[in-house]
Amino acid sequence: MVFYISMAIALGFVVWGFISPTTLGSTASLVLGGIVDQFGWVYLVTALGILLFSLFIAFSKFGKIRLGEDSEKPEYSNFAWFSMLFSAGMGIGLVFWGVAEPMYHYLQPPLGITPESAESAVMAMRFSFFHWGFHPWAMYAVVGLALAYVTFRKKKACLISSTLYPLLGEKSKGAFGSFVDIMAILVTIFGVATSLGLGALQVNGGLSYLFGVPVGYVTQIIIIVAITLLFVLSATSGIDKGIKTLSNANIALATAIMVLVLLLGPTSFIFEIFTQSLGGYVQNILEMSLRITPIQKDPWISAWTIFYWAWWISWSPFVGTFIARISRGRTIKEFVLGVLVLPAIFCFIWFSVLGGTALNFEIVEGLNISEAVLTDISTGLFATLSHIPFGSIISFAAIFLITTFFITSADSATFVLSMFSSKGDLNPKNSVKILWGVVQSMIAIVLLISGGLSAMQSISIIMALPFLLIVVLMCISIFKAVKEEYN
Repeated sequence: MVFYISMAIALGFVVWGFISPTTLGSTASLVLGGIVDQFGWVYLVTALGILLFSLFIAFSKFGKIRLGEDSEKPEYSNFAWFSMLFSAGMGIGLVFWGVAEPMYHYLQPPLGITPESAESAVMAMRFSFFHWGFHPWAMYAVVGLALAYVTFRKKKACLISSTLYPLLGEKSKGAFGSFVDIMAILVTIFGVATSLGLGALQVNGGLSYLFGVPVGYVTQIIIIVAITLLFVLSATSGIDKGIKTLSNANIALATAIMVLVLLLGPTSFIFEIFTQSLGGYVQNILEMSLRITPIQKDPWISAWTIFYWAWWISWSPFVGTFIARISRGRTIKEFVLGVLVLPAIFCFIWFSVLGGTALNFEIVEGLNISEAVLTDISTGLFATLSHIPFGSIISFAAIFLITTFFITSADSATFVLSMFSSKGDLNPKNSVKILWGVVQSMIAIVLLISGGLSAMQSISIIMALPFLLIVVLMCISIFKAVKEEYN
């Protein structure tokens, strides 16, 4: 029933989008407005609570509990584990926003800060660190920890509903449990479809910037269809052959691009802005976590922070499940700190290198990167790379990186969706993987033609709201379970 109901809802959404994309887009915007006005604070408070809980559980006496038998060792090496969890957890978004987000904050800063000023440049990098730092990875860590614990320690099915068993008992297997699993599937579909849409936009933007390929729905749909064939092929080849190989390649290529830009770009400026931004982020993390504007009604908070928290929440079922699937044998402390700290540091370095280079070119050298970002947000990265030596070669490598991240994220999501709709089977059938892969791509196409980036943001925030409660219940459930075990 979980499979059929979730598939029916997803296909119904696809039909609606193809028949009346304008109505879909306008309805999503209307619902979004109500959610942000009434529940924006819920996203902020919940995200901070999840971060604090993950740190508590890692450094508590429960941190020594192993996710599996007491004598088990980790299934994958540290490098392979990190590569897979990072590729699944960030992927396309990191490449898409690496230049675009700092430039947008510099041009359109929050809370009355003067645009295109030294203060807005500092704030731009600080909020980029904030949006891609510890909060999103804490969401992944909590969901992944709950799943890994009940799956490998308590021998339950690898389902989101199983994480509530310590709290709800047999009720987690009934109608409420099915509802939870259906919500996890729907949230995953729309969260990943948003990233697939972003990937298509940026691949199209890069091909246009480098080779003059036309920008438009036709090109973007062709890109989605072509990459769908690749990630479905990868998904059907299994974790060890498909996802693991691509993830290792992703990290190697992303690191190579970062190092080249660091060495060929404004090296000293990058190190300085990394140091300043990291210090500002750590010093102001609590204030930024709870920043909302009930009096000024600044739309910046909903357009950026609330969107991001909703996006990460929508990704947490599939990323958390995938991380759980590859984390057997690790202790709770090792798991949480590995998921929370290492990827966040990589993101900080990425934004310092790419975003810092763009800000340097804009502010110090007057190269007007902002014009490219405002004209077409997907070309900001390529406009920046064009001003460093071997920029065309690095840009081509970046398009390849976007493609492989595209494949890895969709591959991982397809695998997890198949698990959710196959009663938690850790090795679901290829036919189910193929079906979910096609549905994800169809929804990405629907979101593109229904309003592009705006429609993607709206749907992500809307779908994430009900799942917030489920994540809170997970925290309570996992604490209850480890407390009972330890005692």
